[in-house]
Parts: sequence; structure tokens; C-alpha cells
Amino acid sequence: MKKGFISIIMLITFAGILAACGTSSTNGDTVEEITIGYFPNINHVPAMVAKAEGFYQDQLGDGITIDYKTFPDGASFMTALKTGEIDAGLVGPGPAMNNYTTGTDVKIIGGGSTGGTVVLARPGSGIESVEDIPGHTFITPRVGCTHDVQFETYMNELGITSERIGGKMVHTTGEPAQYQMMFESGRIDVAVAPEPWASVIQAETGAKVIIDPTEVSFGTTLPASVLVTTGEKIENNPELVQSIVDAHKDATAFIADNPEEAKTIAINDIKEVTRQELSRDVIDNAWGNIGFTYEVDAEAVQAFGDSSYNLKFLKEKPDFSDLIDKQFIQ
Repeated sequence: MKKGFISIIMLITFAGILAACGTSSTNGDTVEEITIGYFPNINHVPAMVAKAEGFYQDQLGDGITIDYKTFPDGASFMTALKTGEIDAGLVGPGPAMNNYTTGTDVKIIGGGSTGGTVVLARPGSGIESVEDIPGHTFITPRVGCTHDVQFETYMNELGITSERIGGKMVHTTGEPAQYQMMFESGRIDVAVAPEPWASVIQAETGAKVIIDPTEVSFGTTLPASVLVTTGEKIENNPELVQSIVDAHKDATAFIADNPEEAKTIAINDIKEVTRQELSRDVIDNAWGNIGFTYEVDAEAVQAFGDSSYNLKFLKEKPDFSDLIDKQFIQ
């Protein structure tokens, strides 16, 4: 009888140990692995730092495996979020808003960074000011992405629009890491570039800054990247979401306290993803155009959405009052 009793106790204990290996959700499921998504640019340094310093692992515990996946643009990121390929991560506010308006289950749970959108003219293009841009080709990562809306809002206020809505600016898209090559080949005349690629273009081609990050529309108020997850994940496992946000907050604090170390992490991470090693001078220049914060300006997000509608990127005027969930950053 004693042996039988001991065996039962051992089984119960073993089952308890297994149950502890992961984070339980409110519906009884146990999470054993999560994937965080981000882009290889300076606006997404908090994710790079959290990865390098192990902040996600610290917050979530050793029982959960943390994976990371990088994306060239917001469209591919949002597809991954919708299909469950990633659980959370940093993306531009534009893709998050656009997908929200079409019924995608996405929630902004924190800010990532501000600034970092620079508009540059190719040497030899004949462009000396924004008034010279009509008739030339500009590039952004995607149609209707954050950088695209910022640029087209600025130009629209001057009465200059793209061919998409009856104007004379020619629009194309491409990966920011390839902008320098496209400048040098003459395929594009204007680059609406996120950092650090704007600083790379400046350093390597002598491109002229036509609109700087503080001048472009929403440049000082709009989050340049936001931390997102799904409403379903918030409902089913708020503890997991809180841990993800706490790791993100740890990374933001690290950047503020250790900027030089954070720059090194960014250089190494971008090299690993893009196979391009950025110089310290490039990173220093780019860093000056970025601010890092986990706070979100809801009014700026709504104003950006209204502008996206006015520029016909959105079919209906949006209401983002339920897009942002601030409970985890309080």
C-alpha cells in the first residue's frame, strides 16, 4: 500500500512539474512557444535589444521557447500575425491601422519609437526642393505604409499628389535595404526611407535631404513603430501579453540607459538579417532621428488614419478608439 501511495504522489508531482513548463492561459491552454516579429531597421531596435539581452525570456520564463522572425514590410508582418505565424511584435502603425479597418484582429499594446522617416533626392535628379518632385519617381516600402502616408500627407498639403489619385508623382515600392542600389542605377529619384537606410543613402550617395524627420507629416507625434498582438490573445492569455509588454518596456529602458551598447546590438542584428554591416557613423546619424518610447499617442494615430482615408488608402473613414489597448503599459 505504501508503494502504491508513493507512486500516486510521484505521478501527481510530475504532472505538476509539466504544468509549470509554460504559461497557462485563462482558457486552460498552456503556451510553450511564442514568436516575436520585427523589421531590420532602427525603429525596431527595442525588439533587437529584447532579443539580445534575453528580456522576453526573463519575463516569460524558461518554460517558454522564444523565436524571432523578421519582415521586409508591414504587409507580410500582418499576414503572419493573422495566420498565427507570429504572436506579437513591432510593425509600423500604418499596416496595423489598415488591417484593423478591414476586420483583422489586431491590437496596439504599446509604442516602439517615433521619427525616422527621411525623404531624400537622388544626386543628378534635378530635385532641389519638394516643388521639383512632380513627374519624378518616389519609393516607399509599400503602398499606404506608414512612410508613404507621412510623405503623401505632407505633399498633399502643398497640392502635390501621386498618380494614384490623379497627380504627377510616380510611385513604386521596394525594400529599404535596396534603396541605395536603386538610387545608383537611376531607377528612382526620391526615397522615402526609414532609418538607418536614409543615413546609408546619405553617406554612400550624397543624397540631399528634402524633408527631414521632424518636418514630414506626423514626424514628431506618430509612433514610427508599435507593439501589436491580437485581441484573441489578450482575452485568452492577458498574463502572457503583460509579460511581452514588460519585456518591451525593459528593452526601452535599456536603450535609454545604454545607447552605445544598443547601437552595437542594432548593427549586429541588421548585419545578421540583411548581410549589410552599417558603420558607426551611419548608426549615430540615424539614432539622432529616432526616439524610443512604449507610450502611444492615440490622437496622433487617429489623425494619421483620417489622413489615410483622405488620401484614399482607406475606403471608409476609420474609428481607432478600440484599436489601442493601454492596460498593459500603465
